[in-house]
Amino acid sequence: MGTSWDDTYDVVVIGSGGGGLTAAYTAGSAGLRTLLLEKSEYFGGMTAYSGACLWLPGNPITAEATAEDTPEGALEYLRAVVGDSAPEAMQRAYVTGSRRLVEFLLQNPAIRFDYGAFPDYYDVPGRVRGGRGIFPRPIAGAELGELLERLQPPMAAHRFGRQVDRTELRGGQALVGRLLLAVTGTGEVTLRTSTRLTGLVIEDGRVVGVEAERADGGAVRVRAERGVLLAAGGFEADIELRRKWQGLEEVWTNAPDTHTGDAILAGMRAGAAVARLENAWWAPNLLYPHGTSAFAVGIHGGLFVDAAGQRFANESLPYTRLGQRILDLRAQGRPVPPVHWIFDARFPAPPCILEAAPDPEEFREAGLWHTADTLEGLADRLAIRPDALAGTVARFNAFAASGVDEDFHRGEDEWDRFFGRGRGPNPCLVPVDRGPFHAVRIGVGDLGTKGGLVTDTSGRVLTEAGEVIAGLYATGNTTASATGNVYPGPGAPIGTAMVFGFLAARHLAGHDL
Repeated sequence: MGTSWDDTYDVVVIGSGGGGLTAAYTAGSAGLRTLLLEKSEYFGGMTAYSGACLWLPGNPITAEATAEDTPEGALEYLRAVVGDSAPEAMQRAYVTGSRRLVEFLLQNPAIRFDYGAFPDYYDVPGRVRGGRGIFPRPIAGAELGELLERLQPPMAAHRFGRQVDRTELRGGQALVGRLLLAVTGTGEVTLRTSTRLTGLVIEDGRVVGVEAERADGGAVRVRAERGVLLAAGGFEADIELRRKWQGLEEVWTNAPDTHTGDAILAGMRAGAAVARLENAWWAPNLLYPHGTSAFAVGIHGGLFVDAAGQRFANESLPYTRLGQRILDLRAQGRPVPPVHWIFDARFPAPPCILEAAPDPEEFREAGLWHTADTLEGLADRLAIRPDALAGTVARFNAFAASGVDEDFHRGEDEWDRFFGRGRGPNPCLVPVDRGPFHAVRIGVGDLGTKGGLVTDTSGRVLTEAGEVIAGLYATGNTTASATGNVYPGPGAPIGTAMVFGFLAARHLAGHDL
């Protein structure tokens, strides 16, 4: 007896972040009847929270801004930072696919990008001065019409309940909004929210459809004549999976709470190989009351200290490298946590860019913000030896006076200086010498996990033996990232998701690059 179906499409896409929407638009543009299923009540996923810088090397927008950005240079850069932590073929597909993707997207008037300076994260051959980043052009919320109410609100509103004006959409809001306009404009894509993937349907070794559950509990079976593409994020919000695969007891993620690894688990049950499950797009997170957090970017003041009151890193490192530094030291046995960010009266709030400004009194009540007139008094509140903290700050202040961080080289790299605002000889070294003094708690968080299903250069999911699982594709944080163990530049998470969503949909349509 054959499987009974509630509906039939050419392609079924699971997830509506940058990767899923790009895939749905590509498939719809090729004339394929496409169904996109989103677990949340909103479209956009983690992409809707983001600043939406896109690391898409060799694209025509960046080429107009700087002659340095070439596909050859980008591949050289990736090889230098990624090494053999991801197959070279995947790195090459990412680079070559980036240009083709942007050229394709720009054919639609709803999608527009602008170059924006944002440095690459590593000083290695192939780095581009000023970076390769492109950003979605802002768009009026009114242009989305009814789609605006279905677009996931920005993090400040969605997670922290802040009022956010959406008269003009920027960053991830603009990217998701523009992609939604493009998707609906094809006339071939059906969009459904509040529908959770529960499994894949396999016949004769081929994935032929999906099983899903609506918010009302109703079960749905949808046939996919060409294939299924999984783009539902990682397992960021599932503490059990994070304990199992990453050894973490606390999860400080910036991802929506719907990201619980459903697509990865479904792929594994279908026989997919997995890799790099221990990895994530790490970042230092400011801990907020009530168990939530937000990642800190653009740090331009203060210093981080460990449980002994000692500095342990260049605080101006790219966020992912700073988060990884904390994890590496912890793995080596150094008692880094709890990490405290020390700053002085120059800054009324943690000196960085945050989605939601913290309320000092609320933070103090939760034990996440301490203030004292002296460093010794602050150390006492943090259970740190007063002479240790005072000595660390005195050494740091001496570096600020000379302009040279002899311990961690803060301010020597282009990335550091991009956010530096100090007026001394080194804009990244601002002395901490004006009371009262403050300390806020920092945890290692992420912008999403980056391990999952193993795929090939066309986004096809592979078995442990390296064989293709017919009819099954994946992209984004549902997969083992094409950038391996590193985060090469701003926008690589969304960039890789979009590129391999594009390549997968092209393959589904029979138009391989």
